[in-house]
Amino acid sequence: MLFFTQCFGAVLDLIHLRFQHYKAKRVFSAAGQLVCVVNPTHNLKYVSGRCAVTQSAPEPGSFPPHLLPPLLRHHARQPHLRHHACPHHHPPHQEAGLHAAQVTPCTCPLFSCQWEGHLEVVVPHLRQMHRVAILQGAEIVFLATDMHLPAPADWISMHSCLGHHFLLVLRKRERHAGHPQFFATMMLIGTPTQADCFTYRLELNRNHRRLKWEATPRSVLECVDSVITDGDCLVLNTSLAQLFSDNGSLAIGIAITAATEVCSSEAEM
Repeated sequence: MLFFTQCFGAVLDLIHLRFQHYKAKRVFSAAGQLVCVVNPTHNLKYVSGRCAVTQSAPEPGSFPPHLLPPLLRHHARQPHLRHHACPHHHPPHQEAGLHAAQVTPCTCPLFSCQWEGHLEVVVPHLRQMHRVAILQGAEIVFLATDMHLPAPADWISMHSCLGHHFLLVLRKRERHAGHPQFFATMMLIGTPTQADCFTYRLELNRNHRRLKWEATPRSVLECVDSVITDGDCLVLNTSLAQLFSDNGSLAIGIAITAATEVCSSEAEM
């Protein structure tokens, strides 16, 4: 009986998802935009203090061998070859930066996941453990469903463009008891220096009302809660989110561009 109940629930979820896809295509088909329908990740066990790990340096052996990429896995087995195994030759300052980027620890952007790893395995983790698909394109419509769910809740999408992977994270959280808010930010799966080379724009548009947010993406090495605390994100209170939502779904237009002037000046330095 439990098996049939679970199957029936799965069928209802599938029908609901198909209905959301149909609504999204109907609304945005005229503009020819790619639509990403995102269901929430909901978990009441929220631990905001876990982000502190991103600020500390990793200790030897802190990552299990199966989570390391082949190069670092080889270093872990043979520490005496650590400075001689790299097949590429980089200037000393670049080599130090690359090594730091490879071993810098970070956490999963989803608040409900306690996974800790490093930069090179964030994308495989999101794809394998959370079934987050990779969309292609610099302009996407992010359609978050079930906005009425209580906080905390996350909506996340990942897409590839301009040679990098980006994450849009929409988080519902109570900064003050009884007053939930929505926070949307774009994160680059890369270093903060790489993130400075891009600009993103979030746009909400409904019933002749338009709201835009433009900023530089933050690195996934920084925790989402830190971005929220810094105020470097789009913030919506409940009434404003309802103003732009349609039957419990919120559509956010995403556009990512390369900040060529910043990147060219850094390359010259």
